[in-house]
Amino acid sequence: MASAPQITAPETILSELSAIVGEDKLRTDQDTLHSHGRDWTKAHEPAPLAVVFPRTTEEVQAVVKLANALHFAIVPSGGRTGLSGGAVAASGEVVVSFDYMNHISDFNPVDRTVVCQAGVITETLQTFAEEHGLYYPVDFASAGSSQIGGNISTNAGGIKVLRWGMTRDWVAGLKVVTGAGEILELNRGLLKNNAGYDLRQLFVGAEGTLGLITEATMQLTRQPSNLTAFVLGVENFDGIMKLFNRFQSEMDLTAFEFFSEQALQKVVAHSGLQRPFESTCPYYALLEFECLNDEVAEQAMALFEACVEEGWVLDGVMSQSIEQLKNLWRLREDISETISQWTPYKNDISTIISRVPDFLEAVENLVNAEYPDFEIIWFGHIGDGNLHLNILKPDNLDKTDFFEKCGKVSIGVFEIVQRYQGSVSAEHGVGLLKKQYLGYSRSAEEVALMRQIKQVFDPNGVMNPGKIFD
Repeated sequence: MASAPQITAPETILSELSAIVGEDKLRTDQDTLHSHGRDWTKAHEPAPLAVVFPRTTEEVQAVVKLANALHFAIVPSGGRTGLSGGAVAASGEVVVSFDYMNHISDFNPVDRTVVCQAGVITETLQTFAEEHGLYYPVDFASAGSSQIGGNISTNAGGIKVLRWGMTRDWVAGLKVVTGAGEILELNRGLLKNNAGYDLRQLFVGAEGTLGLITEATMQLTRQPSNLTAFVLGVENFDGIMKLFNRFQSEMDLTAFEFFSEQALQKVVAHSGLQRPFESTCPYYALLEFECLNDEVAEQAMALFEACVEEGWVLDGVMSQSIEQLKNLWRLREDISETISQWTPYKNDISTIISRVPDFLEAVENLVNAEYPDFEIIWFGHIGDGNLHLNILKPDNLDKTDFFEKCGKVSIGVFEIVQRYQGSVSAEHGVGLLKKQYLGYSRSAEEVALMRQIKQVFDPNGVMNPGKIFD
């Protein structure tokens, strides 16, 4: 029987880390440990041993090799905007932060690619693309703080998936450090490469459990022209789906989102934004398209009027300027930040688009039956079948009791997910919060293969242990 690895004294680990990254890039103060040892979730308290801030792939490699030699665990840290606990360091791990690996280089206007270090902020890449007459289309509320490495590690989706897909669709190449400390350069920006397994895609969505992404070659595309949005009020969720089918069949939409009246009320009260129109409606659809010419505008208005005549739409507004477009989008994009003050219990679930109305109704009926006093906030990406269920904590209920109650009802929610052959995590990842529910979306055989893949890339189990599965 193999003997258990010898535990290394923390002082030795800290001394060796300091020798790799420098004394100024090793932090052990409580403020840094607390801020960099967590993500946006509040279910676990951070307790890392230290935070290191490497500046090169070689320094990252040295840290990983040290982890294997001295038997300590590593948790990667990007913008810390995750919602699954994937970046939480709660058990004395060493956090590897990519805050100082934030450079953009090697822009290629012919291939429309650019090389980003893992710590590049999403919005920085979007701005860089715009300055060069191009577009990086993966977008979400946390674009101003999330980092490219974290986006890739969670395969971030957001609000433009309907037209442009997930993060994995824009990763042309990766430089990674495996859990064993090997540096791999994967795909090298090639559009066509069928020379064996595409290891690059294994690291997309792996949540740092196989290794650390240090650099990514990102694909860019042309800028969209004159993006225009409708916000339409509807009576019921079935009407939203009819709207989606009608517009999607006749126009190329760039986004199709929805949110509830409860969500709108909270955003308006929190942000000072105006309601889109005077009418109060149970649900709202936000759809976006490129208004390339007057003909497209007329077609959009004709579809709107037809939907009103069918009784699917109660009221609506179409953006007439960039500023109005931004404000209409804020009604949807500001929801997460607004409701954070209620310590929401979040479920990020999905099914195929055609099943969404029955799916949502089944989940809502379950939660209302179990906890009629809990307020539910719905929003999501109808265009890709992704719903965000947010249960708000009552002011008079302790956080621990609240999460315990929500955890119990989650079993019923995930049984519904399983019945509808959906996913318990559409875009936020599994992390700590969803790992006990992974079996509702993945077979035992799939999970066993995942474990074997992790063993190949991370033989000593130093990379983000306890995330996705134990």
